[in-house]
Amino acid sequence: MRSTGFRRTLIALSACSLALTACGGSNDDSAGGKTRITVNCMPPKSAKVDRQFFEEDIASFEKQNPDIDVVAHDAFPCQDPKTFDAKLAGGQMENVFYTYFTDARHVVDINQAADLTPYVKELKSYPTLQKQLRDIYTVDGKVYGIPRTGYSMGLIYNRKLFEKAGLDPDKPPMTWEEVRADAKKIAALGKGTVGYADYSAQNQGGWHFTAELYAQGGDVVSADGKKATIDTPAARAVLRNLHDMRWVDDSMGSKQLLVINDAQQMMGSGKLGMYLAAPDNIPILVKEKGGNYKDLAIAPMPGGKGTLIGGDGYMFQKKDTPAQIRAGLKWLDHMFLTPGKGFLGDYVRAKKNDAPVGLPEPRLFTGAADAKDQQIKKANANVPVDNYQTFLDGNQKLRMKIEPPHAQQIYSVLDGAVSAVLTKKDADIDQLIEDAAGKIDSILARG
Repeated sequence: MRSTGFRRTLIALSACSLALTACGGSNDDSAGGKTRITVNCMPPKSAKVDRQFFEEDIASFEKQNPDIDVVAHDAFPCQDPKTFDAKLAGGQMENVFYTYFTDARHVVDINQAADLTPYVKELKSYPTLQKQLRDIYTVDGKVYGIPRTGYSMGLIYNRKLFEKAGLDPDKPPMTWEEVRADAKKIAALGKGTVGYADYSAQNQGGWHFTAELYAQGGDVVSADGKKATIDTPAARAVLRNLHDMRWVDDSMGSKQLLVINDAQQMMGSGKLGMYLAAPDNIPILVKEKGGNYKDLAIAPMPGGKGTLIGGDGYMFQKKDTPAQIRAGLKWLDHMFLTPGKGFLGDYVRAKKNDAPVGLPEPRLFTGAADAKDQQIKKANANVPVDNYQTFLDGNQKLRMKIEPPHAQQIYSVLDGAVSAVLTKKDADIDQLIEDAAGKIDSILARG
């Protein structure tokens, strides 16, 4: 799954989600002598600041490249899973189109992605991007897409509640045993305070089960993607820990079957001690849920072994011409991939418009490019960056793992296991694991 989306606070469905024929790409790469490209994931008009930034950046790109005409389509969500394959198969996808990391191999497998390998050397930023992110869009040695953002899961916690519970907010829990102990102390504050919350509905419980299993050093599927690998002590430990926090410690509250909005609402209102999320949750907690930046911090995934990563990028329509591919790569460099500039990186502009600057992710670049990006970000930070240092330090030691293949189907299966241990005191963990493994095997066998 994607995280909440970096600086995405969009609220309106676009016409693209409702009428495929109105928003597709074009194989006509000329417009008045210019190379014409269609692109998507432009914020809708309801997201005024982001829309303004996006339009400003397209205008400056076209001014610098008068031979390229960019036609942007707004969309929320940037990709609708219900229509994604239909748009691809029907030739209605934009020339340069948004994808989640988990889409990359699928788009290649159904032969709907342009091979960027002969052109990627023209993308100035490409060598500066993190290799593990570049590799997500590399299939059988060929490049089929360009990463735009990345996130990794961590533990968001409320510093004020830590202090009230007699805990040190500068020393967040680093193991699941410490999470459990701290959650119990926070829940003991009473008045509806919950120590730790987790999702268990709408596939989000399966998403978090996967993240927690990675944190324990486990995997959901085998390296070849053919068999479930959850029938393990690590997977049982994930469910046992949730069960015991819920029923033995009573530190997770009585209301279960939560989704992300529930946890965000609880955290923003000051009634939740900890939950798993990516850093881009923090501005949502402040701007939409009533939280305060100074009270919110993030630590690395407990366990010290791994974390789930996700993110997004752009791929190119199979029928794009060489001119459209070259134009699209130039556009990506300008919009997203130049440190300190563009839609996601112009920290000076973001600060002037009261957008959050200084969150620990996305961290897209390496080497000198990363140093430049971080220096500009730090100089313009308007959030308490010290609250995120533990997360940054801890992430350096974790194995970064992308979501499994057929993620949404697998998450739906794992949802059942997570919801069972949180709603049934006598849930049979061994049986839940065995049943889930069999169902995942069936999903993988169907391909």
